[in-house]
Amino acid sequence: MCGIIGIASNKPVSVNIINSLKKLEYRGYDSAGIAVIDDSLKVTKCKGKAAKLEAMLSKTNEADIGIGHTRWATHGQPSEKNAHPHASSGEVHIVHNGIIENYLELTEKLTNDGYTFESETDSEVIAHLLHQHLQSSGDLVTAMHDAIKELDGAYAIAAIHINEKNRLVVARNKSPLLIGVGLEENFAASDPLALSQLTNQFVFLEDGDVAEITKQSYKVFDGK
Repeated sequence: MCGIIGIASNKPVSVNIINSLKKLEYRGYDSAGIAVIDDSLKVTKCKGKAAKLEAMLSKTNEADIGIGHTRWATHGQPSEKNAHPHASSGEVHIVHNGIIENYLELTEKLTNDGYTFESETDSEVIAHLLHQHLQSSGDLVTAMHDAIKELDGAYAIAAIHINEKNRLVVARNKSPLLIGVGLEENFAASDPLALSQLTNQFVFLEDGDVAEITKQSYKVFDGK
């Protein structure tokens, strides 16, 4: 069990991502990580709690879109290497809560397709699948729809791309995920508790849903 958070906002997001991760630590606290985009994409990960991650972050970070994760290790021991976010080709970054049951099969397929795995987790296959499908579709939402068709198991996923500075894309199946609606900012999280200081307006996603979240709006694509 892990906790995920994603924010697209008109103001810096790092502090709110960290605060949300602290509220999600009941879901796991052996490692934590954050990826944000401003003039570049910055990833910070650690073994340990969100407070340790907070101490590692730049105080001048002005990023207004990002994702975060707090982890309870299932596949792969607690370590910085296994902490989320996971990346593919330095472009796609994802956080994931759940278990991908066919990750060994997907790992073999993606390795044969030229992808290199850096962690011991089942979650890393999601990043590489997204990157692979993005090469065909050119669109992160379409790539997410295509990628989840190959996943067996449970997942709540939030993804960002280095060239997409105004949106994140999420998907859900058998793991909790909701959208929080704010004023010139929108959120995704595993639990409304994570967003209690930010909004009290929530949209609960259903299994199979994919959603696009920007600071101005959100759109849910029904998986049924």
